[in-house]
Amino acid sequence: MADANRSAAVRVLVYSSDADTRRQVTTALGRRPRADLPPFDYLEVATAAVVLQQLDAGGIDLVVLDGEAAPTGGLGLAKQLKDEIAACPPIVVLTARPDDAWLANWSRAEAVAAHPIDPFRLAEAAATALHSRSAA
Repeated sequence: MADANRSAAVRVLVYSSDADTRRQVTTALGRRPRADLPPFDYLEVATAAVVLQQLDAGGIDLVVLDGEAAPTGGLGLAKQLKDEIAACPPIVVLTARPDDAWLANWSRAEAVAAHPIDPFRLAEAAATALHSRSAA
């Protein structure tokens, strides 16, 4: 991220079919998860169709996908987004357990965090994903 953009809010799309999981993500990350990141502004989404619609519309800087969402899991959705959207924003996937990190690699997500959501690990995953985009 360029220094000029540090004050602009990062638009974060949070996808889960579970409203509680979406709340956990937004609460864990908060308004500004780390000092080296701009403030976060959230868009909560409950269906894969709306995720696709929002990413097609643009303006999303970071995507957090719940791997346990149903009927469309976040890992498969991440793979689809990376395959179909040319300028896909960085993705963080939430997995059921740390040992599932290999699935995140398959999905081509930039970062992974495991359930239960740990605010420090999720903030680190978000920063990793965002910084991977600025390094590209």
